[in-house]
Amino acid sequence: MQFPNETNLFQIEHALLLNNSYKYLLLRNLIEKSISDQKLAQQLFHAPFALLSHNTGSDPIFNYANLKALELFELSWESFTKLPSRLSAEPINQSERDRLLAEVTLNGYIKNYSGVRISSTGNRFMIKNAVVWNLLDTNKNYKGQAAYFDEWTFI
Repeated sequence: MQFPNETNLFQIEHALLLNNSYKYLLLRNLIEKSISDQKLAQQLFHAPFALLSHNTGSDPIFNYANLKALELFELSWESFTKLPSRLSAEPINQSERDRLLAEVTLNGYIKNYSGVRISSTGNRFMIKNAVVWNLLDTNKNYKGQAAYFDEWTFI
């Protein structure tokens, strides 16, 4: 997937997958949906909260990050979308992350998740009240998982 921009309509298909899955599972939109699909994709990419997702691989790779997530993880789009999502947590915290993702797989989503993440330069930050959910296409086929958080503290 290419860096979201006007040419690719800010990865509109993936933005709709993120929003529609969130709405299906949590009964609300990530952003007010009375706007056009293209505007939704653009606003999600430029949002003040972090939004990211990974694919369905056996060692899932990140396939989307909005600008806030790229900033927090201190990575370019190209680097972020090659990163196994497990590497967003320090090795000591990876078993907790694995438990979280298994719970999401089983239940569809979790709310109020907190955990420590690490940027590419080693900066650690605590995310709070994160929502993690399964990505489901229009036929309810599993397409990965996503996370949203708007609270973090550098530690």
